[in-house]
Amino acid sequence: MNIRPVTPADAVQVGQTVYDAFCGIADRHNFPHDFPSADSAMQMAQMCVHSPDLMGVVAESEDGEFLGSNFLWRQNSIYGVGPITVAPDAQAKSVGRGLMKAVIEAGADAPGIRLVQDAFNTTSMSLYASLGFEVVEPLVFMEGIPACKNQGASETHVRLLEEKDYDACGELCQRVHGFDRNAELRQTAQMFPAFIHIRDDRITAYASAPNFWQLNYAVAETTGDMQNLLVGAASISRQPLSFLLPTRQTELFRWCLNQKLRVVKPMTLMAMGQYQEPRGCFLPSVLY
Repeated sequence: MNIRPVTPADAVQVGQTVYDAFCGIADRHNFPHDFPSADSAMQMAQMCVHSPDLMGVVAESEDGEFLGSNFLWRQNSIYGVGPITVAPDAQAKSVGRGLMKAVIEAGADAPGIRLVQDAFNTTSMSLYASLGFEVVEPLVFMEGIPACKNQGASETHVRLLEEKDYDACGELCQRVHGFDRNAELRQTAQMFPAFIHIRDDRITAYASAPNFWQLNYAVAETTGDMQNLLVGAASISRQPLSFLLPTRQTELFRWCLNQKLRVVKPMTLMAMGQYQEPRGCFLPSVLY
């Protein structure tokens, strides 16, 4: 097996393998597909291959057969891993281990590396744990439209993110996580609507893409701020919410269930290196 840097010429093969691998795992465990079509996986692959903030690697056999790929997201001080995919007929042959070792080595300059995996995929969980990742949060993927239509107290307000809001969002993320994610927020906001929650004339919560769980993340000072943010985002976007929820946040979890949001599948947040327990309410993206 040979591992090399990804190139733009790999995009179609990467996208098809992402689609085949994720669909295969979901079908084996009777869960819905992460990608509704091969075209959506291709779009993800194009973004990963062409983004200057991502480092990608490809695994090939000795005769040049495409075996899989992996990506390291480096927009923020903490790096994220994924999507890692291995062609269905190349699985269980150490391809995934080789791809993970390559991005771990490439991320040696970061204080920490994180990823999110499907909790029902015990093979990938075991691989990541054996390479040094630790389970830090049990998650569930949730989706739906909140039954509650109001945004809470009259002194709170939810609106779309604007250019003037980035500094305050970065400061809020810094307080909750110990680092900011503004570079990632700016990139995501170019593709999906991002929302902020204002209380006492200041930003107390924001979400990067609450209608698209793979790229969404959110931070809030309090659980109430997060609840108001989610209700407001659903009302403004007029689309179902779609996000990852740490189940240790029991108050928010119960609120989501009471609001008729449904659990789609269990997932796990894993970390290597630096990890600070969040000092507030948060929702992770598919990276962390």
